[in-house]
Amino acid sequence: MTVEGLPTTEARRLLPVLREIADEVGPGAGRQGRVADYIPALSGVDPAAFGFAVAGVDGEVLGVDGWRTPFSIQSVSKVFSLALALAGGGESLWARVGREPSGNPFNSLVQLEHEDGIPRNPFINAGALVVTDRLLTLTGDARGAVLDLLRAESGNPDIDFDPDVARSEAARGDRNAALAHFMAGYGNLENPVAHVLEHYFWQCSIAMSCRDLAAAGLFLARHGLRGDGSRLLDRSAAKRINSIMLTCGAYDAAGEFAYRVGLPGKSGVGGGILAVVPGRCTLCVWSPALDRHGNSVAGVDALDRFTTLTGLSVF
Repeated sequence: MTVEGLPTTEARRLLPVLREIADEVGPGAGRQGRVADYIPALSGVDPAAFGFAVAGVDGEVLGVDGWRTPFSIQSVSKVFSLALALAGGGESLWARVGREPSGNPFNSLVQLEHEDGIPRNPFINAGALVVTDRLLTLTGDARGAVLDLLRAESGNPDIDFDPDVARSEAARGDRNAALAHFMAGYGNLENPVAHVLEHYFWQCSIAMSCRDLAAAGLFLARHGLRGDGSRLLDRSAAKRINSIMLTCGAYDAAGEFAYRVGLPGKSGVGGGILAVVPGRCTLCVWSPALDRHGNSVAGVDALDRFTTLTGLSVF
């Protein structure tokens, strides 16, 4: 089967499904939920925006609606910082951060106190701060390392930080500062708190499109292989990141996400969700209106519909 004389790739096979989902879900985007207005720079984003992209393991990326519109990736960046920290430092990271679902909001202090400064997993804010700290120790420039990886794997050298978002997060970063100071008090940070926070805020401020994020995440669908064929992670480490995405990637609604979608996924309060079909493709959906857990309402609906229509899931 060919399309315009070209072989039908995974992305081309799935593009009609994305179009069907966009027609079904896209018109309702923004009718439920609200944008992350506690970050002032995100308060003006159109809640009705919607984009959806699919990247096949061969590297082709296609999408629908606003799939090329940049947005603030926020916590989706934590997948990439975790991959770099594991690639550079190996399994030693797991002595400082757990791998269990939190069951609490992503910025909770209560759980951290009960567990002696060891965050429950690397995707809640406390855990991501530990990962950023580790990456700082390994590279000296955590935010730069994440940006470099995203540019290389997406093939887009123009990806950059959004300084307005970074400054906005820093201005409202008291809860994250409290988490960092608390962990420092338990000896679970190696670098100065202010330095860790700065790199964390800038990392979260990176702006990318669905097209770029789907392409950048393909190393997880390729079992650790980068776009140039080199290995970022061994197969086991890639599997483990996917498993943590499945169990911990949607904040304290990770169980509901796994139940409805059945794929490893990582959401961000900018409205983006990156999802992985190991060995096949990656998906990125974006719609800024969030539920009370911080996950895109239309984004989860779209991914739920995708796995229902295609039968592609890890189950």
